Amino acid sequence: METVRFIERGTQSFYGYYLYDLIVPEDHFLRKLNAIIEWDRFTRKLICLYKGEGVVGRPPFDPAMLLKVELIAYLYNLSERQVEVYINENLPAKYFVGLAVDQKAPDHSTLTVFRERLIQRKKLKVFEEILDEIVHLALERGVQFGAIQIVDSVHSIANVNTAKDKKRAEKGKGPHDPDARWGVKHTRKVKTPEEKEIEQTEYFFGYKAHVSLNSQAELITSLEVTSGEAWDGHHFCSLVAHDQQQKLPIDTYTADKGYDDGNNHFYLELKGLHSAIHLKGNRLGKKDNHKEIWVNLVKTPQYQQGLQERYKIERKFGEGKQSHGLGRCRYVGKIKFAIQAFFIAIVLNLKRMVKLLTGVGFKTPVAATA
Repeated sequence: METVRFIERGTQSFYGYYLYDLIVPEDHFLRKLNAIIEWDRFTRKLICLYKGEGVVGRPPFDPAMLLKVELIAYLYNLSERQVEVYINENLPAKYFVGLAVDQKAPDHSTLTVFRERLIQRKKLKVFEEILDEIVHLALERGVQFGAIQIVDSVHSIANVNTAKDKKRAEKGKGPHDPDARWGVKHTRKVKTPEEKEIEQTEYFFGYKAHVSLNSQAELITSLEVTSGEAWDGHHFCSLVAHDQQQKLPIDTYTADKGYDDGNNHFYLELKGLHSAIHLKGNRLGKKDNHKEIWVNLVKTPQYQQGLQERYKIERKFGEGKQSHGLGRCRYVGKIKFAIQAFFIAIVLNLKRMVKLLTGVGFKTPVAATA
């Protein structure tokens, strides 16, 4: 069997781990992240997507190293050009990636080629598999998953100037991002100056990420991406089905009123799962015997506990938007937004795993070096 070859990284030289041992603190987040994951697993998983599989042709960069570079970019919300400079100037980041102190990071075009290679060979499936692998690693490491799963969606604004897009349309030109759509951000009741209560709807132009999150572990287990107009309820069952494939100890699903659909309740019942989907008012306001099933559902401890846990997914979305760029698309097109969404989900999971397994948070101050 021929040996897989990669570009030499020089970490065993004088400028390799010896200096890192002196400079990078033991309690640094990136050192802990590097230790809890067996990164060679991703080398084996991703090298088969290369045309020569690391055997034929010029030696490539180790795909696990390029994956780490991408993770640095999303951890610190950096562009491809920015992350190249960041790694060259930041020793903990260079240590995490696996480069010698005197070796330069891959240039931004290498990251673009890396992503395109993954898309061409397996479309978005490879990113889903990486997310699944992170969840599997968490289980292997002893992270405890709870019985309650939370489902919700988060919107991201397209990388489009809608005013300019309107002018393009007036000139007979196509949209800058043909995959993006208008969707409802939220609807709320407000009072007019005349003290009348009206519904006010706020819209966005872009995409949605539909997410399933384990309440106890606070890890994202399933993810789907759609354009902005998609109805959340239509993606509930597929998220549940994907969770079921991972054999997680789930017995209850909770979600907001946007998921209150008979098909979703029936699907959970069919799978032997409890529903804690927040019921709309008309469910309980009926004046006939058909409401009895919903009255009984509200009384169950699973329903009550599930509703109490829903805030955790909103907190996770806030973290993704405030720290990792989830609020706005980096690129144009649904596939590229999906890549962004998967990388952010992976980064959020890795941050949580490091915290659970080592006690070190992403923003935990590190001890000063001697």
